[in-house]
Amino acid sequence: MKKMQQPSQLKEAWVLCFLLGVVMLNYPFIHIFNKDATLFGIPILILYLMVGWPLSIMVIFLFTRLLDRNSSQPDNRDQP
Repeated sequence: MKKMQQPSQLKEAWVLCFLLGVVMLNYPFIHIFNKDATLFGIPILILYLMVGWPLSIMVIFLFTRLLDRNSSQPDNRDQP
């Protein structure tokens, strides 16, 4: 049987992923990828943003689906 995660754990993980996304799209990481090098003819910074942005959207989508699924299920903790 698959163990369901507690909604509070999911919300904590959600906040952690949000903070990670904010850090990944700000100065330290942007500076690391802001080089003159290219990969497949695409500048590294543009490639980083083009991969990182859809990846963050995918993580948001998966978290919202998981939170919706957990909130729509009845809470069985009160029953004996």
